[in-house]
Amino acid sequence: MSGDFPTAAQAAEILERVRQMRPRVHCLMNTVAQKFTADGITVIGGIPSMTTSLEEIESFVTKADALTVNLGTLDAERRKVIRLAIEIANASGKPWIVDPVHVDYSPSRLDFARELIAQSPTIVRGNRAEMSLIGDVPDVVRIETGPVDHLRDKSRNVSIVNGHPWMAKVTGTGCLSGGVIAAFMAVEKDALTAAASALAVTGVSAELAAQRAKGPGTFEPSFLDALSEISGEDIINHARIKHEQG
Repeated sequence: MSGDFPTAAQAAEILERVRQMRPRVHCLMNTVAQKFTADGITVIGGIPSMTTSLEEIESFVTKADALTVNLGTLDAERRKVIRLAIEIANASGKPWIVDPVHVDYSPSRLDFARELIAQSPTIVRGNRAEMSLIGDVPDVVRIETGPVDHLRDKSRNVSIVNGHPWMAKVTGTGCLSGGVIAAFMAVEKDALTAAASALAVTGVSAELAAQRAKGPGTFEPSFLDALSEISGEDIINHARIKHEQG
């Protein structure tokens, strides 16, 4: 319920909803992470689509339940596709998340990210350097990623204290997490609860995967296995969702 703090039990329940409802998530994704992201959405129960064709994007976003936009690999054609996808998502009331990757590297990328954020995303998600340039975004759930993920909306501040250092050693884990957040948003209207739940699930899955992996190379497939197998009991026992008022 909007305004309440998310809990581990809610995270478990939302994951079960994703598995039952199988939401469609359209991903405008960093090209180096497309397969990993698609695999992650699939193993939790969602249905990913990845096209960046300007001719097809209207149809795919219209059929999707949520949209995730990642600026990791950006060119002129992709900018056109992203603009159209967001226009369609907004017109049809679909939730969408934007990850302003590397806006701290490129002024033109920062300008484009600000243009997109002015279109009222449901969630903006980035690391500390990226989010420091984005600044405050009214009426949007703001996520600052790191060893601890920090989320906030108008009235709630939440931290997710789950995950494993090997997540930073595998390209695309952040992109995958963005896709999982979109799948959770598709079935849960409270965007902060959806995002916190998704990050708790990916974080606990990473911890479980690390127990059976030998290093980053074996962590990647183990992470997908853990996402596929994670139970409500795993989430309730291991999720560390911290919160404070205001």
